[in-house]
Order: sequence, then structure tokens, then C-alpha cells
Amino acid sequence: MTSHLSFRTLAIGAWLVTSTASALAAPCGTGTFESWLDDFRKEAAAKGISQNAIQAGLNGVTQDKAILARDHSQQVFSQTFEQFSGRMVPPRLNRGSDMMKRYGSVLSRIEEAYGVPGEILVAIWGLETDFGVNTGKFATIRSLATLAYDCRRSDMFKAELMDALRIVERGDLAPQEMRGAWAGELGQTQFMPSSYIKFAVDFDGNGKRDLLRNVPDVLASTANFLKSHGWKQGKGWEPGSENFTVIQQWNKSEIYARTIGFFATQLAKAP
Repeated sequence: MTSHLSFRTLAIGAWLVTSTASALAAPCGTGTFESWLDDFRKEAAAKGISQNAIQAGLNGVTQDKAILARDHSQQVFSQTFEQFSGRMVPPRLNRGSDMMKRYGSVLSRIEEAYGVPGEILVAIWGLETDFGVNTGKFATIRSLATLAYDCRRSDMFKAELMDALRIVERGDLAPQEMRGAWAGELGQTQFMPSSYIKFAVDFDGNGKRDLLRNVPDVLASTANFLKSHGWKQGKGWEPGSENFTVIQQWNKSEIYARTIGFFATQLAKAP
């Protein structure tokens, strides 16, 4: 679902553009990519990341000019809510209803733990990656290193690259497993590495927080994100409500947030 991944990245890019001025002061883009990466290795070690994680994550990483081309050519999203929701929700409604049934017991336990209803979680899951089918194929660490070396938003992507190494260090994912959208989003509901570190949970108790393959972890981690941003249990999610504001913490685009809410409402009505 390439067009959707591009839209999600547009929403991320919209708020990042405000940091451009400060990012220009960061030590980025000077010298070769390889020398910059060597400096980053030293910085990661100084921040307490193990040499094993640094070597595993960064060995052989090269710059990807195609990522820069995508980042520099982002366009303003111009679809209306009616256009976007009409394109995204109807094709996913039946499968979403099936997922509500298939994972009903898991969703009930997640709602008990986090207060977030299954309809919201399944709506996000479907819109982000077609329920885990289209998670993206870009090498996450390579994408983040490329964007961190570039001077447009260097500080932000350096921090995300550091958190990607922390995911490796704590054993949740191996570097070669970390593939996702071009701007670094990972997993079946597309967490940036910083959100992965903060909100990913091991809901099935197998010792790993796996947002690529483990559906209970994916859904519970998404619920944990929403709860941590103020989700009110038992309340609605219509525009203007507190919970709608929380959905906008997931994705700042009002059109996207309204589409999540619309999808969730349709799932709640489904037989």
C-alpha cells in the first residue's frame, strides 16, 4: 500500500519541517557519509549503546539516495475526508470485521488493560498496513542513517537511529529484520523507533516486543500509545472529543484521524 505509506510520512513531515532551522546547525552533511557514520558510532557508544549492537546495526550501512529523493519530493496531501475515507475504509471493512472476531479475546484483554476499544485498534491496523500485509520493504537503519546525514532534519533522525540501535540491543528485533516505510516507520501499525522504545509491550509474554509479526504485541502496543497520550476509557472518539485529540497524537492529520474514527465506528456497527 505504497500510497498510504507516503501519506503517513507526509503527516510526519508536516510537523518536522518546523525543526529545519535548528537541524541546520547540527554537524550533518559535512565530509563523507562513512566519516559521519564513524562519528555516530562514537556518539552511540558514549550514550551507552553496546559495541555489539553498534556493530550489528551499522556494519555495512550505506547511504540510500533514493530515500533522499523521496524525502525532498514530498507533496502536500490534497484529498478531502470524503475522498480519503471513501478510498480507504470500504475495501477494508469486511477484513476488519473478520479481525475483530479472530482476535476478539485478545482485544478484550487489551481493552481491559489499556481502556482502548478493539475497533480503534483494528481501524489503525487496517489503515496503516492492511492488517500487517504491507509493512514496507526499506531497510530501517539505512533509511534513518541516510536521513540523519542529510541536513534537513538531522537531529530528529539521529535520535531515531539511536533508538533503532536500542531496539537491536534489547533483543526485540535483529537489524536485518528491521524493514518498513522509507522514513523509518516499523511494524504492523508503523511505529517510529522512538515510539517503539517508549510504547512497545510484550503482551503475550514471550520475552520480545515484536511489532513485525506478533499481533497481540502490535495491538497492545498501539493501545499503550493511545492510553499514554490520554485515551479516556468508555468515551467516544468523535471530532472535538478528548479521544479524537488522542487519535491526532497518533497522526496529526485531521483527515487521517477522522478516517480512523469513521472506520472504528463502522466496525462497531458491523454484525
